[in-house]
Amino acid sequence: MARIGVEETLTDVKQALTEMGHEVVDLRNEDDAAYCDCCIISGQDKNVLGMTETQISGAVINANGFNAEDVCNMVNDKLV
Repeated sequence: MARIGVEETLTDVKQALTEMGHEVVDLRNEDDAAYCDCCIISGQDKNVLGMTETQISGAVINANGFNAEDVCNMVNDKLV
């Protein structure tokens, strides 16, 4: 499965992605996103990782307003 970076506050999303078999990494800083296939942010802070340039080649999904199931579906769509 994929390596997914998830903002620390999104515990329900982290749990759901782990149950699906993905490797989940906490996003605390810019380096955490470096080797992720996809990153999930809460949308609460537009610059959550303090990044001025994007360091990820995969998708970034804003989970604001979505439940864990919705976010997992978005991840699966992006990884196809």
